Amino acid sequence: MCGTAMFPAGPPWSRVRVLQVLWALLAVLLASWRLWAIKDFQECTWQVVLNEFKRVGESGVSDSFFEQEPVDTVSSLFHMLVDSPLNPSEKYLGFPYYLKINYSCEEKPSEDLVRMGHLTGLKPLVLVTFQSPVNFYRWKIEQLQIQMEAAPFRSKEPCMAEEVCSMSWYTPMPIKNGSVVMRVDVSSNGLGSFIPDKRFQMNINGFLKRDQDNNIQFTVGEKLFDLMPRYFVGVSSRPLWHTVDQSPVLILGGIPNEKYVLMTDTSFKDFSLVELSIDSCWVGSFYCPHSGFTATIYDTIATESTLFIRQNQLVYYFTGTYTTLYERNRGSGSWVRVLASECIKKLCPVYFHSNGSEYIMALTMGKHEGYVYFGTIRDGQVSFEMLPRKWSVCEQIGVTTCSIIWSEYIAGEYTLLLLVETGYGNASKRFQVVSYNTASDDLELLYHIPEFIPEARGLEFLMILGTESYTSTAMAPKGIFCNPYNNLIFIWGNFLLQSSNKENFIYLADFPKELSIKYMARSFRGAVAIVTETEEIWYLLEGSYRVYQLFPSKGWQVHISLQLMQQSSLYASNETMLTLFYEDSKLYQLVYLMNNQKGQLVKRLMPVEQLLMYQQHTSRYDLERKGGYLMLSFINFCPFSVMRLRSLPRPQRYTRQERYRARPPRVLERSGFHNENSLAIYQGLVYYLLWLHSVYDKPYADPVHDPTWRWWENNKQDQDYYFFLASNWRSSGGVSVEMDSYEKIYNLESAYELPERIFLDKGTEYSFAIFLSAQGHTFRTQTELGAAFQLHSQVDVGVVLADPACIEASVKQEVMINRNSVLFSITLKDKKLCYDQGISGHHLMKTSMTVNVVGSSGLCFQETHRGPRMQGNLMVPVFIGCPPGKRLAFDITYTVEYSRLKNKHYFDCVHVNPEMPCFLFRDIFYPFFLIQDLVTGDSGSFQGSPCALLSLVATFCWWWVAGPQWTASRTTARTKSTASTAPWTSNPRGAPRVIRLASPGGCSHFQAKPTSQAPTSASQALPTVGLLGSHRQTPARPLTPRPLHIRPHPLHPPLASLHTDH
Repeated sequence: MCGTAMFPAGPPWSRVRVLQVLWALLAVLLASWRLWAIKDFQECTWQVVLNEFKRVGESGVSDSFFEQEPVDTVSSLFHMLVDSPLNPSEKYLGFPYYLKINYSCEEKPSEDLVRMGHLTGLKPLVLVTFQSPVNFYRWKIEQLQIQMEAAPFRSKEPCMAEEVCSMSWYTPMPIKNGSVVMRVDVSSNGLGSFIPDKRFQMNINGFLKRDQDNNIQFTVGEKLFDLMPRYFVGVSSRPLWHTVDQSPVLILGGIPNEKYVLMTDTSFKDFSLVELSIDSCWVGSFYCPHSGFTATIYDTIATESTLFIRQNQLVYYFTGTYTTLYERNRGSGSWVRVLASECIKKLCPVYFHSNGSEYIMALTMGKHEGYVYFGTIRDGQVSFEMLPRKWSVCEQIGVTTCSIIWSEYIAGEYTLLLLVETGYGNASKRFQVVSYNTASDDLELLYHIPEFIPEARGLEFLMILGTESYTSTAMAPKGIFCNPYNNLIFIWGNFLLQSSNKENFIYLADFPKELSIKYMARSFRGAVAIVTETEEIWYLLEGSYRVYQLFPSKGWQVHISLQLMQQSSLYASNETMLTLFYEDSKLYQLVYLMNNQKGQLVKRLMPVEQLLMYQQHTSRYDLERKGGYLMLSFINFCPFSVMRLRSLPRPQRYTRQERYRARPPRVLERSGFHNENSLAIYQGLVYYLLWLHSVYDKPYADPVHDPTWRWWENNKQDQDYYFFLASNWRSSGGVSVEMDSYEKIYNLESAYELPERIFLDKGTEYSFAIFLSAQGHTFRTQTELGAAFQLHSQVDVGVVLADPACIEASVKQEVMINRNSVLFSITLKDKKLCYDQGISGHHLMKTSMTVNVVGSSGLCFQETHRGPRMQGNLMVPVFIGCPPGKRLAFDITYTVEYSRLKNKHYFDCVHVNPEMPCFLFRDIFYPFFLIQDLVTGDSGSFQGSPCALLSLVATFCWWWVAGPQWTASRTTARTKSTASTAPWTSNPRGAPRVIRLASPGGCSHFQAKPTSQAPTSASQALPTVGLLGSHRQTPARPLTPRPLHIRPHPLHPPLASLHTDH
């Protein structure tokens, strides 16, 4: 697409000059509020770059995010803090990067603005969200965030006076084991200029390295610096395929006759053009005929650790260097060719990971036509399996030859949906949808796609029953799309078929049969964008039947006219779209612009709401004569004027989001500026806070259920003394560390919007309310004779559940006639019928709830300072099963207290450790356990059955699962002899360990305790193994538990401190 490609092609819609004038007037009227909003609210924006530890304070520098090892540059500074609440014997490490934060406004120097913001009290707040890892067998599943306050820092450049020095704000950029994708949300503390919140992608790029000259290079190829127009102008757009929310690096091919790709680790905020170092060797054969050679990279797929490409019939993959994901470096040294003996015609992506792995599919032609190669990626290791395992798809559906043209994997059902093309002699081609179960190896023919497109006869949709009439246009399907949250399936080509049960399909007649779909961009939150072979863009709300044309359209003409009037740098008269994709439920374009023979590649927002609103107003307006002039009025088809969410519960119990707060240490300088030492101390404090979070994942409970309690356990009573030193500028090292500045937050408030996701388990409920103000008078009363008086509203709400067998919803309506409004109270509840999800956070079932205001689809918009926002359709992903952030923990404190009370004595270890006491094996053992929630801070006694408790105690006493580094000792109570080291079996991490006594017999105690030192390597820096969570104070226990008398076993220790991860 080139030239005026992004403008509507073909004859003008109307040649009436009056309507052209009205459209121009309409553009001005619709833009009036928008221009006011831009002037008052959106002229300023945050700017964030990454700086290495040694480059803090330098201007105009930005570093790549690929270093993953902690740096030992801060420990010496902590030894100077002798009169602080910190323990100098602990090991404090730092992260390799800082976040440098500025902001800019139109036509104003950034340096002046930042300095003004600092003087008016502005402080950026940075919220870093770590994405959960794919392999939950290696890493703990958790939703973790840390909120940091940025510290002001003067630039290193010389300046005449302190008051006019340039400055920036800095925070540490934390790294966590198991996470390579991080979201950074920057917001204001409410002082100074109004700056809207902004989100940045800060992902680790494992495809970079340093050469001998310390320069950064790509490991996959050579970076090119000249983006020539011939690479992009006139090139067809292509899909952007990757694992949703898990891929740190995205890759896009499709550059004609070149083995070039675009790579980005910031979701195309920044990008690089890279020439791949592949051999490009292609040898034709009988089963893979030599019909033509090209260097073009056709299919590209990005996963958490690995990149896949297809060139001609060849498939390659490259594994990045991610030490935070693997125990050892598994990065590739070069591109690896896979399926070398196969003729691969297409790669198909799998958008969601499952069972600790990611997946990819390769479709073959030639000798293995009718089979699919199913690839599995775990920890950077790639393996392929040919499916079906016995007979080909062609043989099982009873045809001689067939071709699989698309494959879609539904991970929760272990099912492949295959779009199969068959030909019967000289007859026309027929298409079927086939289901193949990868677990049972069963294949089933689900649906025969009609041969021709049905005749809709003016309807928006048509149920395919087999009795309808058809046009003469043949159906040409190209692919299948399945949303695992709402179970909707689409078959697409020169048509759109939609189904919710894989059996009954609906034909969406709004999409014209003269067009053919090239690919679909999916949000998985209820919206789908469609790109056709002619580069038209269409839009669909899942579950509805209307398909809207976004480009070309009247709405696009109004929008582009406004952008050119404002001289926007994101639009041009000659532009080419490279791809269309969703990010955080917003639709974006990657576009190549040509202005005055100069090319530019930009990422811009596709304003779906604005286009629909403009299109609605350009086609639905009235001209009324008022006196001697005409008045332009618009018809509002939205059934409500105001929509608000109310009564939202506190989110953490349902979102399972753990959040920590960290503030910079207080500097003893009148200007308030930090120096390199104070920033380094800030690094060490944030590192230690996250390290405390990781080591808190243990099988026994602390006396206080909070990860930070042990940090300040011995110094909390001296808090006033440390405050006195800081207030009188007497703190050593020039900084003061406040204990309350490093804490875990348990009581986050709702943000007046539905959360990104919610977790339900064992009958839990999620309730909220929707407040709707109706348009005009939309209430009526019951008119039947003898019926009780009842007020009814014509504003209705529908709730659609993807899996009604697992969850249920109830809606209560309250009519407020005096406010012309209706309040709908909605409760979503788990029915306790869908189990088999495993331990905490594992194998959760995906489903969703969708709330629709009847008649609002594509018609209702709310004006905000960020532009219009669509209303009336709400979709919430729901996860069913044991949620992350819960654990079963051994209650050491109460067990020791109760055992001493019942047994009338207590023999502890020779070397007493409050965390790991010893119990005499001849005494009756009274264990107590707690069910703890790490997210909300709740904790309660385990109330399970005696049999379950006995099994738990036996597991805790006899089997030990590898966790943090442990030491073991054996002592004898009678003789009080010196402890001697007990043998361990050296199993790998994650395997059970059996502990045996060196010399069995006697009255023995066995103690295991964790080493107290902080880790010194990346693999130990943030261990994330374990099962459930914790609480701030010990709750009440049952009065009289059932005693368990555990007898010693010849192969296991007769008594032991209890430690396990399961």
